[in-house]
Amino acid sequence: MPEGDTIHYAASRIRPVLEGHVPDAIATPHPRFGRDRWAERLAGRAVRSVDAHGKHLFLRFDGGLTIHSHLRMTGSWRVLGADRTPTRAAWLIIRRDGRQVVQAKGPVLELMTDSRTRLDQRIAGLGPDILAAEFDYERFLRRLREDDPTRPIGDAVLAQRTVAGIGNLWKAEGCWDARIDPWRRTGDVSDDEAVAIIDATRPRMQESARLGHTTRGPRVYSRAGRPCPRCGTPIEARGQWDDNRVTFWCPGCQR
Repeated sequence: MPEGDTIHYAASRIRPVLEGHVPDAIATPHPRFGRDRWAERLAGRAVRSVDAHGKHLFLRFDGGLTIHSHLRMTGSWRVLGADRTPTRAAWLIIRRDGRQVVQAKGPVLELMTDSRTRLDQRIAGLGPDILAAEFDYERFLRRLREDDPTRPIGDAVLAQRTVAGIGNLWKAEGCWDARIDPWRRTGDVSDDEAVAIIDATRPRMQESARLGHTTRGPRVYSRAGRPCPRCGTPIEARGQWDDNRVTFWCPGCQR
């Protein structure tokens, strides 16, 4: 699943193409949008802003309309030149000044009113964005302590209502960087230790959001059986909590 850094990177590429401009054309080629008339409803409206919050991306248009996207496991955003043919899996194509903004296979793609984006709990209920310019530590800790104290901390930081944007890769890497065992009960993790996971994760995600990639490869994620680069203990992996998402960690140096 694309994580927050991927969505923020996509927003940064889309922004100079669309923000402050009226698109030349908007198409929704997937059959599910056949009766929605997005092109007619958005005709003549400028894109006010291109925003990301956690794993959600928003194209906000004049007149109080917003395109909301969540890519889940399968979707992608791309910016293409006019000479490129969008994938046949494209659900949304927005053209302007020789560029094409294309969303493909994104299970959540909807045209909403601005008021609905403020009320819809999938959005309004999100926790602080891990990639916000100023991270709201107080809100993060409050949401964390409202959660089940028996929940493993590795799974707790995946809860988007607690902190938005972290996925399975960054939860594993953040816990490793902070030397925290992802299997420890959240109730047994101090506030300082929880903050240490955030502080370890933010800089690497910020780099990825800026560059589209990181300059340091994974230390534990998808490396089960290999030696830990810090202590040499073989990395382990197994499913965690209700969703059984595979967790990678080093039992030697993550305490």
